[in-house]
Amino acid sequence: MNTTKIKVCSSCESEFSCGDISVENKCWCNDYPPIFNLSEGGDCLCPVCFKEACEDKIDAYIETITPKNALKNKAISLPKTEKLIEGIDYYIENGNMVFKTWFHLKRGTCCGNKCRHCPY
Repeated sequence: MNTTKIKVCSSCESEFSCGDISVENKCWCNDYPPIFNLSEGGDCLCPVCFKEACEDKIDAYIETITPKNALKNKAISLPKTEKLIEGIDYYIENGNMVFKTWFHLKRGTCCGNKCRHCPY
């Protein structure tokens, strides 16, 4: 059931593979949070441009979050994924993984460890 296609990124115009390889092996874009409405127009983005677009949209959303509204944020209701994405869920600093605000919002609560980017 290989449904992959070669597409051209609507942002940078580079070619990339898009689609499910098999039932178990979904398209790379399924690793990212479902925060885009495909009916907004445009075609698929390559992995690099898609990640940048996700980071930009998440960063804009995070700017609206306060401790008061964090408990009711949209990220809590997104499908849970096991895979963490560098640049979206965390970054590396001095060899340590530092969780970003988006990761904490997806958790839905404060863990009590005084995390640097905790929105709660």
